[in-house]
Amino acid sequence: MKFRFAIGVLALTILVGLAPTASAAPVLLTFEGLRDLEPVGGFYNGGTGGFGSVGPNLGVGFVGGSLAIIDSDAGGSGNFGHEPSPSTVLFFLEATAVMNYAAGFDTGFSFYYSAVNRPGSINVWSGLNLTGSLLATLALPVTPMDGGDPNGNFSPFIAIGVPFGGTAMSIDFGGTANQIAFDNVTFGSVTPGVPEPSSMVLLLSGLAGLTGYAARRRR
Repeated sequence: MKFRFAIGVLALTILVGLAPTASAAPVLLTFEGLRDLEPVGGFYNGGTGGFGSVGPNLGVGFVGGSLAIIDSDAGGSGNFGHEPSPSTVLFFLEATAVMNYAAGFDTGFSFYYSAVNRPGSINVWSGLNLTGSLLATLALPVTPMDGGDPNGNFSPFIAIGVPFGGTAMSIDFGGTANQIAFDNVTFGSVTPGVPEPSSMVLLLSGLAGLTGYAARRRR
């Protein structure tokens, strides 16, 4: 009984040690499901895009001229190629555009982008609508051109991310008006996309080891 109790306490310690914080699992926005040149609006916030497209309610809202655009190779009007999640990406029509995530997220912010003409920047804020503390700033250098797939000047897309301390609730996309395309925008990770959380890998391997050890003790 003492041995079983010790196993239970150790398993609980592992679980408590991996307790989630704000946005423990990365959240990914691919912009698929939006129509060509559709305002993103409330697509990820329990509402709809500007043309009525319905997306998952992730608590993410866009303020300003944020539009989805589909690759011309897929029947849209987008001048881009080699996007990481075909065939829709995000761009902005205003010099400063805001993305709010009311639930908050930590660790990092990342995405793929293409900026063949002008550089841009990203600012990460602790409060909604660019309030509170500035947690991180990320410069977006001009990216190369490879001719698309087979067409599209804004190609390829480059992965980039920034770590920060604290909890963030809003992002400022600065200097990006009609000049930078974004895709696979990711909250809670310095690498775009949603990788398998390392904490889950540790948890499963730890519990597997405990189970094996208990079986050996019983034998």
